[in-house]
Amino acid sequence: MHITRLLRPIFLRRVDAWRRNSVVPRDVQTGELRQLIGSARSTYIGETYDFGSIRSYDDFAARVPVSDYTSLRPLVERMIAGERDILWPGVVRNFAQSSGTSDGKSKYIPVTPEGLRHNHYQGGFDVVAHYLASNPDSRIFSGKAFILGGSFANELQLPPGVKVGDLSANLIDNINPLANMVRIPSKRIALMADWSQKLPRLVETAMKCDVTNISGVPSWFLTVIKEIVRRSGAESIHQVWPNLEVFFHGGISFNPYREQYDRLTDREKMHYLESYNASEGFFALQTDPLRHVMSMLLDIGVFFEFIPLDQTGEPFPEAATAWTVEEGETYALAITSCNGLWRYAIGDTVRIERRYPLEITIAGRTKSFINAFGEELMVYNAEAAIAATCSRLGCAVANYTAAPVYADDHSHGRHQWLVEFTTPPQSMEEFAEVLDKALQTENSDYQAKRAGGIFLDRAEVITATPGVFDRWLGLTGKLGGQRKVPRLCNDRKIMDRLLALNDNQQSEI
Repeated sequence: MHITRLLRPIFLRRVDAWRRNSVVPRDVQTGELRQLIGSARSTYIGETYDFGSIRSYDDFAARVPVSDYTSLRPLVERMIAGERDILWPGVVRNFAQSSGTSDGKSKYIPVTPEGLRHNHYQGGFDVVAHYLASNPDSRIFSGKAFILGGSFANELQLPPGVKVGDLSANLIDNINPLANMVRIPSKRIALMADWSQKLPRLVETAMKCDVTNISGVPSWFLTVIKEIVRRSGAESIHQVWPNLEVFFHGGISFNPYREQYDRLTDREKMHYLESYNASEGFFALQTDPLRHVMSMLLDIGVFFEFIPLDQTGEPFPEAATAWTVEEGETYALAITSCNGLWRYAIGDTVRIERRYPLEITIAGRTKSFINAFGEELMVYNAEAAIAATCSRLGCAVANYTAAPVYADDHSHGRHQWLVEFTTPPQSMEEFAEVLDKALQTENSDYQAKRAGGIFLDRAEVITATPGVFDRWLGLTGKLGGQRKVPRLCNDRKIMDRLLALNDNQQSEI
């Protein structure tokens, strides 16, 4: 009997627990909330809101306001400086760095020991458990797991022992040493910051191993797989890793990359399983390989709230819970968790697909954004970069929008900008170069994806003919005093329509 079959019963017990919990969401979630409040009773946040006297969810929701990172930043900075018992008991020494705030380049999410053990690692265990439940003949433990992650980027003056970096770097750095026996690459290679050096080391290491499963962000892994296929002279990654059977992916939508993965793999051998594992926590996973929805994990140190979209931004919204949500509705997600986040609005919106078990799809962000490659570019990043570019080059912009261009066999992905100028720059090439550098300055995740040109090419800028945006607004019925051009879109629906209009206007001139 092979080792995967021997270990399978251990994992399947978690699947049984998930099935039991899925039919009693109120019991499970109120139990999680009670434990979280009890754990933090003597912290700064617990004393501020008198956690000791909270007896129910209604007490909690009436007393603790929904927060965002801007309100938490001073407390997180105190934690980074080494203060104990602020948002969670004890001293926190790990923080996940992520873009997405309007008052700074990055946000720093606490990664507590409890958050690692009860949430992130437990979520990873659960992903494997559900995969094994759906694939009884799996042999993933007969070879290596290739886990692709980021690095620590200590741009702050940090106290000794404090680490700030990608969530994946924190996970790899704190992983149980026994797990290193079945995973690649080594921690030293996995945490390298310079991708121009890291990529060849990853490829060299991986080509020598019997890889059975891979985990990571689709865009990052696509670059690695393409390079392995090229270096080996193979046509399919299965010619290099004949026992590869599953890709555990998350972070960004897999749909734009599915066709390329199909071309690079033996489709008969390959499985895919999606997870919802953000810097703020591990929340959900795909439990049925035939249905592209994810089931919420209700018992891993997170209490979920679902805020109606017309109440986002309010401190005390009429939030739904895991047991009161309505199927078919879209909500903004807020969490209370064992990493010290309390009624924290993470910026994602989710659609409720089913209540028992609680199944969701990710609907998007609460604001305009581009996150096609894990860069999390927000409108305020774009506005600041445009302003800095125009100031430096002495030009002026009337309107613009941006969208992703996905990678193909011969190029990396990139951002494509359609810009209407009132005062054009002397050189469009220089404008594109300065804009790209300004975007890197404003957004650390974009900067990371642009590093070395490995994952993301320089931004492309197309000059819009005068009036093309107004023409598009008129065709959509939105032209008028309240007209708004979407600055950032995570798909190409609007951009392709605008480019077609732009081409038509250019031909008419």
